[in-house]
Amino acid sequence: MLFLALSILLSVLLLLNFRLFPRYNVNTFQAIVFNYPVCFLTGFLLLPSGQSFAIDFGQTWTWLSLGLGVGFIITFLLSGASTQRTGITTTSLANNLSLVIPVCFSLFVFQTGGKTFDALNYTGLILAVVAVGLSTFKKERTSSNQRLGANVLLPVSVFLLYGSTNTLINYINLRYIPSADKTVVVTLTMVLGAIVAGLLMLAIRLIQGKETIQARSFIAAFTLGVPNFLSFYTLLLALSQFGGNGAFVYPLYNIGVILVAALTAALFFQEQLTTANKIGLALAVLAIGLISWQELSALAGYR
Repeated sequence: MLFLALSILLSVLLLLNFRLFPRYNVNTFQAIVFNYPVCFLTGFLLLPSGQSFAIDFGQTWTWLSLGLGVGFIITFLLSGASTQRTGITTTSLANNLSLVIPVCFSLFVFQTGGKTFDALNYTGLILAVVAVGLSTFKKERTSSNQRLGANVLLPVSVFLLYGSTNTLINYINLRYIPSADKTVVVTLTMVLGAIVAGLLMLAIRLIQGKETIQARSFIAAFTLGVPNFLSFYTLLLALSQFGGNGAFVYPLYNIGVILVAALTAALFFQEQLTTANKIGLALAVLAIGLISWQELSALAGYR
């Protein structure tokens, strides 16, 4: 459970970084691009003794990992924009309710978890979708429908992309990571894909004159990159610890992040939630509980 708890705290720390970047005039795009080399360095330092990092393009998992890295940076950019426009709570809800996607794949496609969905589980899936809608609902006084639409589309995009990347993470973990000591190597390959994609996007923007490198972006890259890698690394370790059972790990992870993020946003940023948002928050916790009630009961010693 230690790895799972660490992953929750580190994930909330990522959202805090995004929330604070505008206050310190940090270029979020550059911070995200430069955070991935920091991620790589962090992972390289965590390589087990006697193990080296090398790219084997003859392996299927190499290409899957590189592609996943591209998905990482796109999802991360959307998450940063969503946090700054709609707040920590809404983004964390959209992010963590995306568990319905890997949970469904884990149970119905990968067939891990060893259980059959019952009426409560299906009710939880439906409530999760409703919770996403309520959590992203904002009554904004603006004459721009485009702005309002973007503020809704951002967390919805985060929901879909996080769900897709987490599903692929679980698939790679199940099929291509034979033991926990290989986790760092696979993770570094994913990060390498993000580095290539990020630097390419930055180079294009520099050539177009849309970006100017800022020194503070390098500082922000460290405050973002270290917890970014460690949050993902500890989540993979938690999955390995529980036999790749995404139906068990993801619900607990998502409940924790939603609650800790909401508490943090209320205490430190005084984020105001509408009644609909509060209902969405409550439904989110209820939905995750219903989706995984069997595993939670087993964890509590009732089964």
